[in-house]
Amino acid sequence: MINPLLEIAEVSVGQHYYWKLGNFELHGQVLITTWVVIAILLALSLLGNSNLKPTPDGLQNFTEYITEYIRDLAKTQIGEEDYVKWVPFIGTLFLFIFVSNWSGALLPYHIIEIPNGELAAPTNDINTTVALALLTSISYFYAGISKKGLGYFKRYISPAAFLLPINVLEDFTKPVSLSFRLFGNILADELVVGVLVSLVPLIVPIPIMLLGVFTSAVQALVFATLAGAYIGEACEDHH
Repeated sequence: MINPLLEIAEVSVGQHYYWKLGNFELHGQVLITTWVVIAILLALSLLGNSNLKPTPDGLQNFTEYITEYIRDLAKTQIGEEDYVKWVPFIGTLFLFIFVSNWSGALLPYHIIEIPNGELAAPTNDINTTVALALLTSISYFYAGISKKGLGYFKRYISPAAFLLPINVLEDFTKPVSLSFRLFGNILADELVVGVLVSLVPLIVPIPIMLLGVFTSAVQALVFATLAGAYIGEACEDHH
């Protein structure tokens, strides 16, 4: 029998640049662009925080603004009691998805030639978005169990025991909706831009590309907000 997870991992558009690792095939172009995103985030972090000043300016001011924004987002979704320890996770999700999406919209990946396939945003691959969604699921289970112990699972029969199947199904659909929402929006944006560039190469694609930049940022915010909301729901006290 075919593993359904392997079938989901094969959801892709176009050709891919594969790397062999034993019996496994890895999407090499996704790893390349993921490393580019990580390098951008590391560079900005080091440049903005290597020489901290009491009165921030320049890049330090920008990084502190981003940090405060993420703290406020986590505080709003998770609550004052539990939000602090989840700021790094929510922030990492938001920044990785944000820079990944923008890298696909702004960096000229397509002019870089690779043996097969083409480079694109890491979030343009279902494997990346599923991995991010599964990390989110593990995180909110960990949040609930670490705070309430095995009493966390009482939520499945709250407010009535007959709701057990629905509540269990809800937890399974959360990562599915998270992963396919992000994957679908980023893929659709890149396909629309690609078609318009091939049909009308001048002027017309520019507004669509600008709209793609905006929607890419929104998708990062939506993912991070929902991740925070799920963690906050897991930490919430039910009476």
